[in-house]
Amino acid sequence: MPTRRELLALTSGAAVTAAAGLPAPAQAHASRTDGWTATWAAAPTTVPPTPSTVLANQTVRQIVHTSLGGDEIRIRVTNEFGNGPLRLGAARVALRSGEGASTAIVPGSDRRVTFGNRAAVTIPAGSPLVSDPVRLRVTPGADLAISLYLPARTPVTTLAAFAFQDNVIADGDVTAARTVSPVATIGQYLFLSGVAVRREARAVVTLGDSITNGANTASNLNHRWPDLLAARLRHIGVANVGISGNRLLHDPNPAPGSDAEGFAAYFGHSGLRRFDRDVIAQPGAAYLVVLLGVNDLGHPGTVAPASEVVSADDLIGGHRQLIARAHSAGLVAIGATVLPFKGDTLGFYSEANERKRDVLNRWIRSGGEYDGVIDFDRALRDPADPLRLNPDYDSGDGLHPNDAGMAAMADAVPLRLFS
Repeated sequence: MPTRRELLALTSGAAVTAAAGLPAPAQAHASRTDGWTATWAAAPTTVPPTPSTVLANQTVRQIVHTSLGGDEIRIRVTNEFGNGPLRLGAARVALRSGEGASTAIVPGSDRRVTFGNRAAVTIPAGSPLVSDPVRLRVTPGADLAISLYLPARTPVTTLAAFAFQDNVIADGDVTAARTVSPVATIGQYLFLSGVAVRREARAVVTLGDSITNGANTASNLNHRWPDLLAARLRHIGVANVGISGNRLLHDPNPAPGSDAEGFAAYFGHSGLRRFDRDVIAQPGAAYLVVLLGVNDLGHPGTVAPASEVVSADDLIGGHRQLIARAHSAGLVAIGATVLPFKGDTLGFYSEANERKRDVLNRWIRSGGEYDGVIDFDRALRDPADPLRLNPDYDSGDGLHPNDAGMAAMADAVPLRLFS
């Protein structure tokens, strides 16, 4: 399975419940951001031990779909999984011209990006680097073209493996070019993990797995459910930190000699382990939406050892930790029910796993510990067989929603949760 975007995680009348009142800390947390709010994010992971992509005297141009507009932006470049310093020769940002797979830029919108007033910088291993403010007017839902030039031989060690967007690599420093001639097209984000706008606003951070990441949606169309939710919110930023294959409780742990050794690193650190970096650190973070658990059920015995089988109580305990840590940071914590997956093609379903999913979902719905609840299970399940995805929303593997399913998920979110 070369892409593994189909391997992981994850119907009509959307049944949604919310706590009667959301806690006030969201406003207080948003006020501590110095006026910056996340408008786009991609959670970084490391790479498998197999030979990685290597850049040398090349530019990678990457397209990001913003959620919130503003008059100034800054970008976050990352070497968080690097084994040595990352040398960045130049960086530029512009409004993207066209749509779909286009990587052309709007004439007159190109801007140089600096870091501490320097255009060329070296990023230490294990670190991100946030740019200086860049004056560029961005409207909600605009696409940006961010170009990074790597002058020296640079193995790709830090990336978001499944972008569902065509990005390109071109020879030389062509960061300022209106169009580039690709030598490669990639479906990943390399060394890039965030964009923020200067604006007093709040952001929703969506912590999840491949269903939140956008698995099995059409590339270049921004049909991930967080994108579609952002189009409804308009004045609130959305930072999508879904990672395909991600688990709440465990890091990747492929069996030695299995084919999973070639891709499991892309699944990222567990939700508990990456929470501070991927959620709390998002500028303007005020709301957390959690959709995690299906991979914790399905991976043991498929791409993880059977010794990592979890109970419903284990999962509930993990969710309680996320709630506690979100509240400590002043975030409103919203839980999302796990979608049905009976009949999936990846071997996740069993009667035992279904019982655990049912216990977890009942706790999310009625436990009263999350500040609000989004019931994706009820919104997307098959009315004729509630343990399965609605066929109208099934991408074909019985686990991941298709584009119509992603739209149903976005529609199932009550905007009052973010008031």
